[in-house]
Amino acid sequence: MNQETLYYTTLCSPIGELLLVSDGEALVGLYLEGDCRRPEPSALWRRDAERFHSAAEQLAAYFAGELTTFALRLAPRGTAFQLRVWELLRRIPFGATVSYGELARRLGQPGASRAVGAANACNPISIIVPCHRVIGSNGALTGYAAGIERKKWLLDHESQVLPGSQSRLSA
Repeated sequence: MNQETLYYTTLCSPIGELLLVSDGEALVGLYLEGDCRRPEPSALWRRDAERFHSAAEQLAAYFAGELTTFALRLAPRGTAFQLRVWELLRRIPFGATVSYGELARRLGQPGASRAVGAANACNPISIIVPCHRVIGSNGALTGYAAGIERKKWLLDHESQVLPGSQSRLSA
């Protein structure tokens, strides 16, 4: 995301300010406040809230508990392995959690749970590509670029939206 014109906007959310980034065709980034990987807009970036109208509406509906599946054009940038992991993340149902080891098994690489964790940590499109739904094999919350408290909030929010869903969380 360095030498090209990108578009961005910021949105307020219950877990802090969100930074949305687009290449003009698709969403390439959604970063939470406090995210250690959150980029700073450069001179080549252009603020354009209208470009993010659909994303803003869907995120508002998600936070209001009215939307469980996003329908947005996404173009995350990463290695082939990261892209495979991020695609698997999108298949984790709303309100559910899986372990890093389970994701590695789903990739057909059962010994790659650490690599899955590293790819998960590099996910550039938080919430929509739900890396917050990945937990430790013992059910414990593990790292989250924007802080464990935000990960816990997102998981709690989803479990409250889906009555009867069981959250397998431990702090």
